[in-house]
Amino acid sequence: MAQTLLVLNGPNLNLLGKREPGIYGGQTLADVEADCAREAGAHGFELSFRQSNHEGVLVDWLHEARENAYGVVINPGAYAHTSIALRDAISAIAPVPVIEVHISNIHAREPFRHHSTIAPVAAGMICGLGPIGYRLAIQALAARR
Repeated sequence: MAQTLLVLNGPNLNLLGKREPGIYGGQTLADVEADCAREAGAHGFELSFRQSNHEGVLVDWLHEARENAYGVVINPGAYAHTSIALRDAISAIAPVPVIEVHISNIHAREPFRHHSTIAPVAAGMICGLGPIGYRLAIQALAARR
């Protein structure tokens, strides 16, 4: 039986390909999901790919991961900079590894984006590499097996 890999996307990521393409590129979230499905399958994972603009929904999905997922890739969007709730949910599901992903380089943007509340409790962070960051996170989780 294949292990499940959960990929979570936070607020505004449903607008990928339409929202600020100079920052986030032209790929849609469906394109990212297709890339993730191929990468996950290549490593023997089943993929569960989700997006919500609501913090509590993301928290609930993280809680589910404690029982149902090998690992989590999360692009928390702006919640990375503000959400103690997501940080605490990630801490609560240990030892499930979580990798934080950002399409843009948060350290090269506005100062309020430079800090992530999630990074200290994540297994790692990938930022600034565009949508390929999701695939790299899946590879990193596969390497942890």
